Amino acid sequence: MIFNWDNPYPTTRTPLFARNVVATSHPLAAQAGNQILISGGNAVDAAIAAAATLTIVEPVSNGLGSDAFAMIWDGQQLHGLNASGTAPSHWQPAWFARRYGLDARGHARRPERGWDSVTIPGAVAAWGALHARFGKLPFSRLMESAIDIAERGVTLAPMVARKWQAAVPLLREQPGFARTFMPEGRAPAVGEKFVLSDAARTLRILADQGARAFYEGEIAEAIAGFAAKSDVPLSAADFARYQPEWVTPISRRYRGYDVHELPPNGQGIAALIALGILEHFDLASHPCDSVTSQHLQIEAMKLAFADLYQYVADPRSMDITPEQMLDDGYLAERAKLIDPRRASLPQPGMPASGGTVYLTTADESGMMVSFIQSNYMGFGSGVVVPEYGISLQNRGAGFSSDPRSANVVAPGKRPFHTIIPGFLTKDGLPQMSFGVMGGDMQPQGHVQTLVRMLDYQQQPQAACDAPRWKVNRDFTLDLETRFDAGVTEQLRARGHQFKSVNDPYMDFGSGQFIWKLSADSSHGYVAASDSRRDGQAVGF
Repeated sequence: MIFNWDNPYPTTRTPLFARNVVATSHPLAAQAGNQILISGGNAVDAAIAAAATLTIVEPVSNGLGSDAFAMIWDGQQLHGLNASGTAPSHWQPAWFARRYGLDARGHARRPERGWDSVTIPGAVAAWGALHARFGKLPFSRLMESAIDIAERGVTLAPMVARKWQAAVPLLREQPGFARTFMPEGRAPAVGEKFVLSDAARTLRILADQGARAFYEGEIAEAIAGFAAKSDVPLSAADFARYQPEWVTPISRRYRGYDVHELPPNGQGIAALIALGILEHFDLASHPCDSVTSQHLQIEAMKLAFADLYQYVADPRSMDITPEQMLDDGYLAERAKLIDPRRASLPQPGMPASGGTVYLTTADESGMMVSFIQSNYMGFGSGVVVPEYGISLQNRGAGFSSDPRSANVVAPGKRPFHTIIPGFLTKDGLPQMSFGVMGGDMQPQGHVQTLVRMLDYQQQPQAACDAPRWKVNRDFTLDLETRFDAGVTEQLRARGHQFKSVNDPYMDFGSGQFIWKLSADSSHGYVAASDSRRDGQAVGF
């Protein structure tokens, strides 16, 4: 790939060139990973250290009670890890119906926040599984930066402080939230120091005993005991049963490259569907930021989401397989549904029978890691376990209560998940580790940045900085405020319906990208970090 190294978009960032790279959404986490690389650790070690640090410096988006997914190029092949949480043993629609009643459709109501939105957290298990299989330095060494910052305190960065303040009115009454995240009775301000000494205690236990200590022993018992005080039967046995799952990534060919995503229960397949549809259009014949190029991408994404929301769940519950959804003939037929001049309201097809942080690391040996962890909505459930600083995710909100849905809630089941790491290969060799965080924006961010790089040869930082659109679940459209006004009006003329949202933290995502410059690693990498967050790419 020969990139155009010019950047036509307003930005404060330039691409980073180095042989060892860490790119995250917070500078201190990037530096934590970089220090591990300098100390002789590999890309997996660096990813774990950065991930642990992110739970302290960016607690709105993730915490010790988050979930995680990863893809790892080990120098020979690509591996996938699904560390999304499973439903507690008491979760049945009937249990929620007794506790919360029924909605207008006769389905059990389930809360978006609080204890009854918490599945068993998987992030710490992901750290342990990655380290056991690929780690080089002692696990305790990887916790040092996070422990130090948690004990000494972190000065709040602008975007973190902004989202923290927005979450307080929603979560201040949740168990443990105010005690931990409102130390002065309010959200900390930009430039104010925040100390998370309770989380340091948990991190020290993990450093001494390993990641499994989160799921067996005093930590699991403390979480279960705190749940019991709210009359929630979340048990230590639920934690002891939890294990992350090694999975085989799924892929789709696009413009001579193979794009890899993790299989369901995540939404990465939506990016592959959209790219498979776009393969039937000559995007490069239209200017990159033209209305026709953007319209075609939006329509492909809408078709992908129609199938995603209909079929994707825990793979053990799906009637339609990923292979069916990615079938060449099926995607060709879906592509025919796109009117180049008019917006659509798509329906799911019928395939033939048969608050998040993202980080990426790469080292000079060729190992590359694509890693994402999240508590879902800002601060997740809002529940924080006292004395341990564990803020718990609310991934259970991703389940359905409809008994006809493949995603209906059930014990031990994984919910539909939004967080997705991405990876790109060419001719069987690694090319790029990447991800774009931000709820439903994630597969859309994958598609938009890949199209810019592979169809239009935009360099990673430019592809990252370019204005974005977002397809909402009702198929309306959001555009960043810096989107070209002329193109906006042309999209409106083609029938696209708009919402007015200005929230760059979540609604338009934030990406990190590491592109390999030569097959033998001798030229190192070029990295980009999204200016929509406080982070950076660092390396040596």
